[in-house]
Amino acid sequence: MTATAPPRIAITYCTQCQWLLRAAWMAQELLSTFGTDLGEVALLPGTGGIFQVHCDGALLWDRKAQGGFPDAKTLKQLVRDHIDPGRDLGHVDRQHSA
Repeated sequence: MTATAPPRIAITYCTQCQWLLRAAWMAQELLSTFGTDLGEVALLPGTGGIFQVHCDGALLWDRKAQGGFPDAKTLKQLVRDHIDPGRDLGHVDRQHSA
């Protein structure tokens, strides 16, 4: 029996656009939510307006394709749906009534 490595998140951000802080904030949000269920959250510098989030190589978010950046709630749900679809994210999953 082989142990499965915990998931790796890679956030590629544009250095020309100075999106490092945004990428770091999203990494912190994911680490705060998923803790040791994640094996790694890597920040990868890029250029050309790139902002992508991958989980174990699978593309979860692409700024150019989706037309912007994910909010923390959306990103957490995307990661959860990829690594543990049955997981309850607490208040992040609840609808707020107006």
